[in-house]
Amino acid sequence: MKIENVERNPVEAEQATTGRWIDHWEPEDAGFWHRTGKWVAWRNLWLSVLAEHLGFNVWTLMSIVVVSLDDVGYAFTVGQTFWLLILPNLVGAALRIPYTFAVPRFGGRGWTTTSASLLLVPCAMLAGAVTAAGTPYWFFLLTAAVMGVGGGNFSSSMTNISFFFPEHRKGLALGINAAGGNIGVAVSQLLVPFAIHLGTGVNLSYAALMWMPVIVVSSACSWFFMNSLTAAKPDNTSYREALTSKHTPVMALLYVGTFGSFIGFSFAFPSLIGIAFSDFSRFTGIAFIGALIGSVARPIGGWLSDRLGGARITLWNFVGLALGTVGVLLGVRVDSFALFFGSFVLLFVFTGIGNGSTYRMIPLIFRTETSARVARTGEDMDAAQKAAKRQAGAVVGVVGSVGAFGGVVINLVFKFSLQAGGTLIPALLAILVFFLACGLVTWWFYVRSTFAIERAPNLSHARI
Repeated sequence: MKIENVERNPVEAEQATTGRWIDHWEPEDAGFWHRTGKWVAWRNLWLSVLAEHLGFNVWTLMSIVVVSLDDVGYAFTVGQTFWLLILPNLVGAALRIPYTFAVPRFGGRGWTTTSASLLLVPCAMLAGAVTAAGTPYWFFLLTAAVMGVGGGNFSSSMTNISFFFPEHRKGLALGINAAGGNIGVAVSQLLVPFAIHLGTGVNLSYAALMWMPVIVVSSACSWFFMNSLTAAKPDNTSYREALTSKHTPVMALLYVGTFGSFIGFSFAFPSLIGIAFSDFSRFTGIAFIGALIGSVARPIGGWLSDRLGGARITLWNFVGLALGTVGVLLGVRVDSFALFFGSFVLLFVFTGIGNGSTYRMIPLIFRTETSARVARTGEDMDAAQKAAKRQAGAVVGVVGSVGAFGGVVINLVFKFSLQAGGTLIPALLAILVFFLACGLVTWWFYVRSTFAIERAPNLSHARI
């Protein structure tokens, strides 16, 4: 793919139009960005969005297929069904850390191609499982676990894209990238039920086969049109410092409150409608609206954070999540489906905004700390900031992994609440307390004047 620009440096142009590693990448240089950088960055972003979106499509497949297994002769118990739902989440969360480190090792182009191609494996396994007669339960378990590769794509994609954009554009770029992936949940919830009912009877194999041609196209486009950045090469010292930073567990906690809630609510919302309001069970078919709205809201969180500061947006976001939870609680107590549904949609809005704002905070936190350290020690600013970008990339993977585990915890809280008392109220009260605690943590670490961005030099145009 060649992008015409008469002002582009010939060396930059050659690097931008091949699928090789790019050695010279300076997005903070306005001249470089306008000559070459923005075209290459946006091309890589859109291809990354496609691959990540397919990852979410495959990651959530079992949660949709499992409700129709009885129709094709598989009578699994509630416990067996539960493990089919939780295994993709567990494996996907666990894979997010190694997927993050794969980008520096293999390059964005190489790993995006590989991770997208791997999605063919669980699709083929699912198609075979639901087609063959008498498929054993252990094979369904294995298929569900392999679907977790789709959950790992998020962290590698976010890590890769974070290197392409300048600081003042990362919020929007990462928001778009994440939203493109997250919306895969809603797309699967909307399209797969239609696909499996095409023709006569229930054809569960269509749930897998429908994605396979698109996966092949995505893999090919990633290989031929994406780039890898030398700037994203691993730096073991920087990674060790990042993983021992006090900000890593703090941001992981906040991401549990945003993304963990998003993915947990996405899986649980259809079931919760039927459990809490059985007379309105016919509305489970529109549960995809929650995941859709939450996904669309994510880039808004990044965009607002670019202008107002990610910490401030995150703080007010948790206040909104707490208010939304109160609304859901009241809806359950007064038996109002309208209040319950509307408040849950509001929760999805704030989880989406919070996803964008928390991810926007990560690179600026490390950039701020690095600038403050350079001011004290006098070390080379350029080298230090490059190390800070690598640190932020490592933290993205850890935070993304813990956030995905949060989705499992959310569903376990609902499960235990319903089993213990037959009501959602204890679970909702626990979630309310958690959101308030996350808001307090955000204020304590990132909003107070002791961590004000004005204390860091060379960052007058940005806020954490």
